[in-house]
Amino acid sequence: MSLNQINENMNKTVDQTAALTKKKEKDIAEIDGINKMNQISKYRNLYVIVEQLDGKIIPVGLEMLSEARRLIDDFNKKYSLNEKVIAVILGNGIKDLCKELIYRGADAVIFADDPKLQYHINKVYTKIIVQIATNTKYIEKISPEYSKEFKRPRYMFFAADSTGRHLSSTVLAELESGLASDINKLVIEDIDFRHEHKTKGQMLKFEKTLMMYRPDFSGFLWTTILCLDNKNPEIKRDYHPQACSIIPGVFEPLEKDKSRTGIIEEHIPEFDTKDLEIRVLSRNVLKETIDFGSHKTIISFGRGIKESPEENIKLIEKLAKLLNAEIGISLPISKKPFKLSDKMNSLYITPERVIGTSGQKVEPTIYIALGISGATQHLAGMKNSGFIIAVNPDENAPIRDECDVFIKGRIEDVLPIMIEELERENMTQTKEEGGSAVVGTV
Repeated sequence: MSLNQINENMNKTVDQTAALTKKKEKDIAEIDGINKMNQISKYRNLYVIVEQLDGKIIPVGLEMLSEARRLIDDFNKKYSLNEKVIAVILGNGIKDLCKELIYRGADAVIFADDPKLQYHINKVYTKIIVQIATNTKYIEKISPEYSKEFKRPRYMFFAADSTGRHLSSTVLAELESGLASDINKLVIEDIDFRHEHKTKGQMLKFEKTLMMYRPDFSGFLWTTILCLDNKNPEIKRDYHPQACSIIPGVFEPLEKDKSRTGIIEEHIPEFDTKDLEIRVLSRNVLKETIDFGSHKTIISFGRGIKESPEENIKLIEKLAKLLNAEIGISLPISKKPFKLSDKMNSLYITPERVIGTSGQKVEPTIYIALGISGATQHLAGMKNSGFIIAVNPDENAPIRDECDVFIKGRIEDVLPIMIEELERENMTQTKEEGGSAVVGTV
């Protein structure tokens, strides 16, 4: 090797070393910038608003804690932080529930226990939750390293039920932030985003963004909902917490782990005397008019009844009677897309019969889906059934991938054959039983 070649190689090595050093310095500067930003953030932790009824935690509360635990564990690992899952629960005589929330995934619990909170009054509950969410004294104990700059939660979860939908909207109105409703999938990511008003047309990075997903009204496409700060200097302001209501039955609760420990803090609520002028003296909980749980077989129908709606429902009634089954419907049917008699509408086209994320979650031994294509919303409500039979003329319908038996055909063609076979089977059973009446059940 010549002297010139040696000099060239040495120069290349020096240049490469300088480039690596420069890259390392840049990486360190970026990390320092991220760490600095993390240190001064006003928004910390994920608050889960847990409902209870008569001293018992509503199941969706435990489901939300499970998802919150997963998200925050990933979040802390990704961003090198130490943020917490904080459960918030209100009521009367509910202090003993706090340990259960720790066992099920919470790092800390803030509770308000007062006779005035025996029954849910939305205005009262809203004000107390806002008091808790903006109180720094709890953060001093739960997340002391972040307490100096803390202003309010980074994220908040509510249940997407009759209570939580109302409560979430009023709480977020008081906190002057946004809300996504009826969510069934959550991701936290850094995103690059351009918007005429929020970024003044510039492509900017929004860090630690809660991406909230829900199926659209067709059930086959996902809508992504974001709650983003305004970074446009002319209208600059923050929107935190990023919050959503979560559909019951979507996430699996964590198994109880009694080895888990956490911080439990009591909040002494401040009441406005005017808010207490309305009182609930007593409450009677109405039983569900449709009891899916007591039936081993459920038959649901969707828009596939369209060719002969009234006649097809009569066939479904007959099949349900033979199988001792309850009848459900898909969400689109509850919108009454077909003209039916008043009797049919009042009996079957009701929200109580909807199966899916917007209705009930069922797990029968046998589930029969008639004319249901298999939208995500519906599948979430019945996918844990023991044995699934689908009848649909479209062999490419998504439900085909979820069922155990797929019958390609129209309802009006397939059901008469099924009914005929069941009636023949019942007659055979009756003869074998010596003429006694036997009802066919599956």
